[in-house]
Amino acid sequence: MTVLITVCGTSPGMGKSTLCTELYRWLAGMGLRVDHFREEEILTRPQFTAVAEEFRATGRVEPGTLLSATGRFVESVRASGCDVVIADALVPYVPTLLAMGHDEETIDAFMTDLTAVLAPVRPVMVYLDGHAETALARAARREGAGWLDRYVGKLARYEVRPPVSDVASAARYLRRERSVTLDVVGRARWGLVTVARADELPPDEVLWVARRGLGPSLRP
Repeated sequence: MTVLITVCGTSPGMGKSTLCTELYRWLAGMGLRVDHFREEEILTRPQFTAVAEEFRATGRVEPGTLLSATGRFVESVRASGCDVVIADALVPYVPTLLAMGHDEETIDAFMTDLTAVLAPVRPVMVYLDGHAETALARAARREGAGWLDRYVGKLARYEVRPPVSDVASAARYLRRERSVTLDVVGRARWGLVTVARADELPPDEVLWVARRGLGPSLRP
């Protein structure tokens, strides 16, 4: 059975994309057929065309649209014969649902449906945990002048709770996003590998912890 490894984290700057790239190299080096679904590809992958069109037209994406797109993606993965899919912050879509103003009860119901859709690809999450403030500062250094203001402004325009107006409130919101994500994944009984203090660890240590935790999920 194909394994879907989704890499998520407490905040931008936690090293999700770096870890995805290193996991791809590791798994491909083992001779496995690996699909690396990068975060930005949700706007260009053909299975997610309806998601991109709906967002561009309305600024929102409805849960049903996400479920349908995910179903098409699972079908394409099964047809391709991939052994592993590495998804950079794709599922379970909690940041998107919170940004659209959905409450936790709605997200729980969505997660039940999503888990059923993903059953053929055995989802497991690698969660990079740490301090949102530290990770935001790291992302700002990486992305350059103006990034942090743009990121805070983007969150402020959404229907998030608690509302965001500055860096401190953005960090508070990200802590809520973390809590909701881990809660719904736990209730859905996905595989879960948590990398604690990922904002403090060098990339090679993050990779080592993730590889060790993923071992049982990758066994036939």
